[in-house]
Amino acid sequence: MNILIIKFGALGDVVMSTSLIAAIQRKHPNDTIHLLTSPPFAPIFAEWSDLHVTARERRGVRNTVGTARWIRRLSCKRIYDLQGNNRSALLCAVSGSPLRVGNHPRFPYTHHPPDRWTGQCHIFERMLRVLEAAGVGEVERVPALRVGDAERETINEWLRTHALARHDFVVLHATASAARADKIWPHFEALGQRLGALGLCPVWVGTGRDAPENQRLCAAAGGIDATDCFSIAALAALGGQARFAVTNDSGPMHVLSAAGIPVFGLFGPSDWRRNHALGQRENVIACTEIIDQYRGLKSADCLSRVSCEVVWERLTQAGLL
Repeated sequence: MNILIIKFGALGDVVMSTSLIAAIQRKHPNDTIHLLTSPPFAPIFAEWSDLHVTARERRGVRNTVGTARWIRRLSCKRIYDLQGNNRSALLCAVSGSPLRVGNHPRFPYTHHPPDRWTGQCHIFERMLRVLEAAGVGEVERVPALRVGDAERETINEWLRTHALARHDFVVLHATASAARADKIWPHFEALGQRLGALGLCPVWVGTGRDAPENQRLCAAAGGIDATDCFSIAALAALGGQARFAVTNDSGPMHVLSAAGIPVFGLFGPSDWRRNHALGQRENVIACTEIIDQYRGLKSADCLSRVSCEVVWERLTQAGLL
């Protein structure tokens, strides 16, 4: 029988969902598991040979109608809606599936937590309750990113080319989405300079739109510009060789949390309690926990008030410098 999981995006949410998807697979060992996601995130599952991945554009009436028809043709006995928005709820409603698992205690879901979702906890904790309502347990609390042998060799070759040994470099992600410039901590240049002076090579990661800033930071603070050098899973593999990572609240923060290293996430205008990377709560650096004026707030536009010295002290206290 067919089981469908819906998870369109965004990057950090898809990365966190990987351990949920793995738990659903364990719940249904004799069924065919399908994942519906967005095209940019399908490569995350390239090494999941036991998962049937379909990538479809999620926006636009024509795309929604086409996706709804595709779902009906699957004739799924159960759907897990890990997206939880109006579009995915509509797809569940017209799916023809008798069992529909979701985040909201309302139609079209037959299995859900009893209380309304109001952002009262970390989204991953809420998703655990969603799966619990459907009888799914034993969820790992770290992302389940799978890296192929070819990608691992690519990472090893890149490290050899740049003469980087394990724990001799630090991964830095100094940008954020174009719509959330307020999430950018403005002191990465100073941090990169201090790391370099200590003999730790800054590796500046990101995608194409991050290239101008990474080039600037690399010229000003030293290190290596690794923009667009790695796939999502390969970035996690690279992180596994680093001493630690420092990032803004962004997708790469969640990717690097799969690497098994400390990931220091910088938070201000987003609520760290709801958005921190899995397993990295103790490494959150939030201005609402540091600046007296903003203490107790869920979020505030105060990232610039977190100095490089504050971050350096946290890294020192963690025994990483």
